[in-house]
Amino acid sequence: MLKPQEAQDRADALISQAKQAGADAADAIYVCDASTQVQMRLGNLEDVERSEGEEIGLRVFAGKRSATVSSSNMDPDILSALVGRAMDMAREAPEDEFAGLAPEDLILKSDPHPIDGDDGADPDPSVLREMALQAEDAARAVEGVTNSEGGGASAGRSIVALATSHGFSGAYSTSGYGCHASVIAGEGDGMERDYGYDSKRHFEDLTSPAEIGKEAGERAVSRLNPVDFEAGAMPVIFDPRISNTILGHFVGAIAGSSIARKTSFLLDAMGSQLFDSAINIIDCPHRKRGLRSKAFDGEGLPTAKTKLINNGALTQWILESASARQLGLQPTGHASRGVGGAPGVSVTNLHMSNGSVSKSELIGDIKHGVYITELIGQGVNPVTGDYSRGAGGFLIADGEIGAPVSEITIAGNLKDMFASLIPADDLEYRYAVNAPTLRIDSMTVAGG
Repeated sequence: MLKPQEAQDRADALISQAKQAGADAADAIYVCDASTQVQMRLGNLEDVERSEGEEIGLRVFAGKRSATVSSSNMDPDILSALVGRAMDMAREAPEDEFAGLAPEDLILKSDPHPIDGDDGADPDPSVLREMALQAEDAARAVEGVTNSEGGGASAGRSIVALATSHGFSGAYSTSGYGCHASVIAGEGDGMERDYGYDSKRHFEDLTSPAEIGKEAGERAVSRLNPVDFEAGAMPVIFDPRISNTILGHFVGAIAGSSIARKTSFLLDAMGSQLFDSAINIIDCPHRKRGLRSKAFDGEGLPTAKTKLINNGALTQWILESASARQLGLQPTGHASRGVGGAPGVSVTNLHMSNGSVSKSELIGDIKHGVYITELIGQGVNPVTGDYSRGAGGFLIADGEIGAPVSEITIAGNLKDMFASLIPADDLEYRYAVNAPTLRIDSMTVAGG
């Protein structure tokens, strides 16, 4: 793999060629990935996969016309022809009054903020094999587990470089490691499956394979023998493993493109009280070793810690330059892009802050409800906020988590869900998007 400076030089060189070819403006992004994955099943090696690849993307502007091209071939002659093709395409493209690079006065001009995202480790495949084996063995050792879908471990490294014709040039590298196990409990028609996994930027931070496997086995066994239950309107508790999906729906609704196209159920919500006043939702792009930490966004703007929800109120949209221009606003440093197409938006390390009650207190006064550990399907309408998803989990009876339930449906409207949401105090930074255990009252729950 290239070093970050070499990747940066490659993006800079493509920008120089685009300017020489007559581009009024241009940006280039270079991405290189290398990964090793090992999969075990029933104690035997099932698969070892090694992949390496690099791509470079170029976006050029001829006035308000633009085009994007990409290549995985770094031969200088190929890249030179790529620039010419991009210019020809741009001159024939329709005009877009909102197209263009990010405002020059906003681009990052100082040294990037350190994110400690690459530990430089390169574990041998034999180490990954042993991790995968340990995870699966620990899962299979749980009483009640009857079969396995396998255990796996992975290690990888990525380098990203971005350059623009108006002065930005930067690059960074990240490492990534993962371990998982997935097993089946029970027999015949009564079989249930579940999984455990973890992913980290630094190898030393990864949860032990034995813990990951044990979690997978215990979760699978706990789902055996689901029961019927009385449907209706009731409190729903979201386990931290899936509570972050609520934040995902929120982020989609405040994305600049959704607001500019008027396709969001939060279209008129700027400044309004969406959540309880004790709730904050924060994006932290500079968290050390964070899974999505980055010092600059996909347009070369600096990233910064942002309270998207402050004391329950919506503070801003997340905007890249095109949607910001359309809305008459400034981009917010949330642009995200690959080698093809124009930038979109994304958050980095997003979390909902802790509540003031424990998980047991959150559940304690529930006479009849459900504790959700799994969500199925994508039944959310981004325009109206209507929410309906398949789910599985456990009954809550008289303040205690009880028997498992499966093939149920939970439904509501996201605005109402946000307004009634109560977080517990058990936040952990385990994923890129994190939330504590969440309680939402008066959702409609139906049996399978």
